[in-house]
Order: sequence, then C-alpha cells, then structure tokens
Amino acid sequence: MTHADFLAWHERMGYTYDTGAAALGVNRSTYANLLAGHRRDSGTPVVYDRRTALACAALEAGLRPLGGAE
Repeated sequence: MTHADFLAWHERMGYTYDTGAAALGVNRSTYANLLAGHRRDSGTPVVYDRRTALACAALEAGLRPLGGAE
C-alpha cells in the first residue's frame, strides 16, 4: 500500500480522523501520521505494512473482526 492508496481509501470510506482511527484500531495521532505519509515528530516516512493494507481492504469489503472483537 502506498501513501496515495491510503489517501484514496480514506476518501472512499468517508472517514474523519476519529472515525478512521477507530476503524483501524489506532490512536488519532497514528492515523494523522498515516494520512500525512510521514511521522510528524521525526519526519520519517510512514511504512504502510501488510497488516494495515489488509485491514483497509477488510473494512472496505465490509468485514468485521473475528470473534466479535472491535
């Protein structure tokens, strides 16, 4: 997943910072870094790992976490 992919996903899902962070199970600061494409504290690029890409795909497909975990 690239930064452009993440931004496009965010737009398609219609998320805000808060709703996107909650959907991915991360804090608002982490989600802000994902949207910016770099860490705001150090300026280093964000790595969109496989788990993030899979979580985004699952959410877009309407899948829920296994075992009822939210």
